[in-house]
Amino acid sequence: MALDERRTEAYFALMEAGGLLQMLMEDQLQRDGGLSYLQFFLLARLAQAPDGRMRMTDLADTVIHSRSGLTYQAAKLETAGLLRRESSPHDERSVTAAITDQGRELLNQVLPGHVAIVEQGMFEALDDQQTEALADALEAVRDRLRVLAPSSAQRRRNRS
Repeated sequence: MALDERRTEAYFALMEAGGLLQMLMEDQLQRDGGLSYLQFFLLARLAQAPDGRMRMTDLADTVIHSRSGLTYQAAKLETAGLLRRESSPHDERSVTAAITDQGRELLNQVLPGHVAIVEQGMFEALDDQQTEALADALEAVRDRLRVLAPSSAQRRRNRS
């Protein structure tokens, strides 16, 4: 069974647009702050979380990355003083990541360039109606994929 022509075009356009946008962001984040896209995403998610903290397992599911890869990136960010890892007050087996003041400062340093790329590369190509339609469509796709995709804990159990 194959996708029809329009669905195939939509799929490839999404993959190509996502890849191009991420490439531009990677270049900007590296240039402006020495960060990879994943490191930026980790800091941004932590900055948005209550008290700037998230359990590492939840963070792995949010950024859609393996727990081992996330642990490696968190260690690099911790060494740089941008986040700290601490035992969870609610579950001694769980580790919580917290953004530091230095992490917030770096995030604020790279955000203007990041926002400029998103605006120029994505939203300047769309009118308000297209933006609304895209947001609705991508939220529906994301929500559906979240149901289909296993969590980081489930992926780890499946490998065992």
